[in-house]
Amino acid sequence: MSHAQQVRVAVVQAAPALFDLEGTLSRVASWTARAAGTGARLVLFPEAFIPAYPRGLGFGFIVGSRSEAGRRLWQLYNEQSVELPGPAIERLGGIAREHCVYLSIGVIERDRPTRGTLYCTQLYFGPDGVLLAKHRKLKPTGSERLIWGEGDGSTLSTVDTPFGRLGGLICWENYMPLARAAMYAKGVDIYLAPTADSRDTWQATMRHIGSEGRCFVLGCNQFVTRDMYPEEVLREEALPADAPHVLSRGGSVIISPFGEVLAGPLWNEEGVLTADLDLGLLTRARLDFDPCGHYARPDIFRLEVDERERPVTTFLRQETPRDVASPLPARSR
Repeated sequence: MSHAQQVRVAVVQAAPALFDLEGTLSRVASWTARAAGTGARLVLFPEAFIPAYPRGLGFGFIVGSRSEAGRRLWQLYNEQSVELPGPAIERLGGIAREHCVYLSIGVIERDRPTRGTLYCTQLYFGPDGVLLAKHRKLKPTGSERLIWGEGDGSTLSTVDTPFGRLGGLICWENYMPLARAAMYAKGVDIYLAPTADSRDTWQATMRHIGSEGRCFVLGCNQFVTRDMYPEEVLREEALPADAPHVLSRGGSVIISPFGEVLAGPLWNEEGVLTADLDLGLLTRARLDFDPCGHYARPDIFRLEVDERERPVTTFLRQETPRDVASPLPARSR
């Protein structure tokens, strides 16, 4: 890979139209146009951007019971989520195609056919509008486990592009050492880390992944204030009285393979971060450290990753062999 090769990437730090699928799709179109207008060929949106990361909401859960208002709020969240395939996927693909960008965005995915489980999922679209891959969050964090299911190894996805291999993990999956090791082993060059974590310590995590994985890292978060919640949501469940006005202050950032900050972090506002990535830096950074190559010790350590899909139900059906003919009557001699 020539050290002269470069690609411009963009990270969108914004808020969705919370709990509003159509409104959020319109915002995705607007922000993608703005990011593509800078010359970016890759555009990243945060975790759970469609229809919302429901910060501060409990959905009526108390140990041993659930509230009716919480069930209604869950129904609203469920109904505004995304099915694959479906109209929202077609719309997102159209946005990527219109602006000729690789588009990665966090959605809440409604499972088919039961529609009773939601997954925190990151989607990858190509510049032709095709959905290339998805990744379901393996381990929702804390109270997220009450509203999101767990993904399996079949969606530890990567995408090959003309400017390197894309892949990554969602939010606190990035604190899972073995999950990171699996992504490094897949040869990720541009590591996508959409999140809902706006703490200062997250910046250290992004810089560590860049230097540990010898990859570029795009950290992406939302900027959300409490007055962005629609009244329809707050009628079912009020935010805690001590909740701050700024619920998520952002902190989106772009990191080099040496752990250096290339752009950001962006705090307390919406905006687009861009950076021109020198792709030759990927090779130069791996001269003295390759976590899954010359700096590994396979004689001591071994990681096994199960990438098989794990369906809850498998239907087995009797099949009639095609080469078995109907019995013929016996011939007389």
